[in-house]
Amino acid sequence: NSTASFFTYPVSKTVTGLLRRMSTEPTSNAAKNGGGGGGGGRNGGARPTSMIQPNVSGVEGVYTPPRRHASSPFQPPPLSPLLLSGWKDSTPPDCRLLTRQLAEEIRLLIPARLQLCEDWSLAYSLEQDGVSLATLYKKCEDLRGRRGGYVLVVKDEGGGIFGAYLSDPPHPDPHFYGTGECFLWRAHVLPGLPPLSSLPPPPSEDTTHAQRMTSISQPKQHLSPPASGAPSGASTPERIRFKAFPYSGVNDYMIFCEQGYLSVGGGDGHYGLWLDDNLEEGVSSACPTFGNEPLSDEGTKFDVLGVELWYIGV
Repeated sequence: NSTASFFTYPVSKTVTGLLRRMSTEPTSNAAKNGGGGGGGGRNGGARPTSMIQPNVSGVEGVYTPPRRHASSPFQPPPLSPLLLSGWKDSTPPDCRLLTRQLAEEIRLLIPARLQLCEDWSLAYSLEQDGVSLATLYKKCEDLRGRRGGYVLVVKDEGGGIFGAYLSDPPHPDPHFYGTGECFLWRAHVLPGLPPLSSLPPPPSEDTTHAQRMTSISQPKQHLSPPASGAPSGASTPERIRFKAFPYSGVNDYMIFCEQGYLSVGGGDGHYGLWLDDNLEEGVSSACPTFGNEPLSDEGTKFDVLGVELWYIGV
């Protein structure tokens, strides 16, 4: 028994000492690194500096972004009203397709650098310059090379108004051209509120012998300016439903023109907007370039009654 206890005691004492040393060594090391007194850590030692101080680069610690200043309360001034110039005095008001109210809607979607341009110039008008796509191309020759924008306005036989914003002037070219700033658009004039006489009687009124009435929508109107003497532009009481179809990124078929036709958007055998050389017939279908719907309510094919091309720039 004495021999067994002689060998057992040193072994048990050695194991106990090793366990005690392993459990107490991190504490002593932390005390050495932390400097001993008043530490806020669990072991009484202070944490390393890289763990408590923010690191600017984020390589040795957690990145702390710089403090940002509050946004400025000053806002840019509102845009000045547009001025549409280029019509002749002899051009009837109902033959002027683009109104200031519609132009303001288009203005919100063109590049910011061009939104500051207050004067839009009429580069081509079917009413003033004749029915010819070649004439439209010739009118645009002097505008090539300028950093401006172009608004194409088309009126169909049903009075619908639609068109496109172009980053480049239309001209014959064997390749597609234009940038992602191009888009297609269409617009409708919403009917005004019905008069009080057409509203149903109040609930308190006796309706025993009253007849059933159904409101009928007003005939479709066009976006031509009002008659002379009436307000026009942004002051008109008409409400416009404007819809735009921006560049989708699917393909780069923005603008393609030949002597025989003008087209905007394409893909899968369809054109977003297509006009023939006599500016008499047009086509508008859904196309991948802009993901648009047909622009004309007359269908994919329509008869053209008016065309205008406006230049935006200096």
